[in-house]
Amino acid sequence: MTAGQLVLGIETSCDETAASVVHRSDDGRGMIRSNIVLSQIADHAAFGGVVPEIAARAHVEAIDAVIEAALAEAGVGFADLDAVAATAGPGLIGGVIVGLTTAKAIAFAAELPLLAVNHLEGHALTARLTDAVAFPYLLVLVSGGHTQILLVRGVGAYERWGTTIDDALGEAFDKTAKLLGLPYPGGPAVERSAASGDASRFTLPRPMFGRAGADFSFSGLKTAVRQAAEAAAPLSDGDVADLAAAFQATVSAVVADRIAHALDRFRAEFPAIAVPVLVIAGGVAANRALRSGLAAEAEARGFRLVAPPLALCTDNGAMIAWAGAERLALGLADGLDAPARPRWPLDTVALPMIGSGMKGAKA
Repeated sequence: MTAGQLVLGIETSCDETAASVVHRSDDGRGMIRSNIVLSQIADHAAFGGVVPEIAARAHVEAIDAVIEAALAEAGVGFADLDAVAATAGPGLIGGVIVGLTTAKAIAFAAELPLLAVNHLEGHALTARLTDAVAFPYLLVLVSGGHTQILLVRGVGAYERWGTTIDDALGEAFDKTAKLLGLPYPGGPAVERSAASGDASRFTLPRPMFGRAGADFSFSGLKTAVRQAAEAAAPLSDGDVADLAAAFQATVSAVVADRIAHALDRFRAEFPAIAVPVLVIAGGVAANRALRSGLAAEAEARGFRLVAPPLALCTDNGAMIAWAGAERLALGLADGLDAPARPRWPLDTVALPMIGSGMKGAKA
């Protein structure tokens, strides 16, 4: 067994079947030994979004081969591992069950510790794997299902400083793409179209812009895009590009404004940190315009912006393996009765912004 921890991570919360082997050394440094991701985009493209039942079946069909490929690429077997980690939520419950159940079977058969990882914690800790970022730091998490600003104090210690009061940013990108007739997935399609568009042609509202706090709202912006599209119909390719550019520029401005409030708050609460860190994570973090706006705000306030490589912004097994390794180093592990959770906020203290029910808080 190598010094440190060697952890297999499994991710199946949405439409990627992923597995990775990551090594965490005793001094906290990380190394990705393998990272296999099988995307289901082609399976869902005809529907314009992820179909949960199709996703779950695809995970069942692919997961054994993906794990085998991850182990082979890393050059290890189950006997070489120190633990197995899997996403236990939040996510599409059918997919979560597939990955978590597989991890439980491996843990039982190979007599390994099981680490039931919060998918959001995987995103939150990725910057420590890629850039060895020290606690505490500020995180903006933007994905298809989540848009949050979080203070990351340590492993398992998170405070929600801002969140969406309606739709997630990734969802807004996907729905905007759909109403403009752009292909799925919507985020990359909108960005490609916006590259040739005139962002100043259409004037769109900037929800929450300039208000106190760091919360977001995107529902009204989507409605404004739809109304502008209807007014300009039938849409030419140029119209679509201009609307996509206006939407992307508006979103970038809103996110930069919201994060500015959080940056100022962080400065006030941690004045002794000379160069604090702002981390951007999640699938929408791949958007270059969004990154540019955040980089400008971070630089203006003396922060260092850390953005993991694009392959580690979207869902992947390496972030789950690393989160598991971080928890294992603290002596944390879970029983084989660890539940699969469709909802699982990182900040378990803050009151729900959108509401809650039998499945738990939405956000």
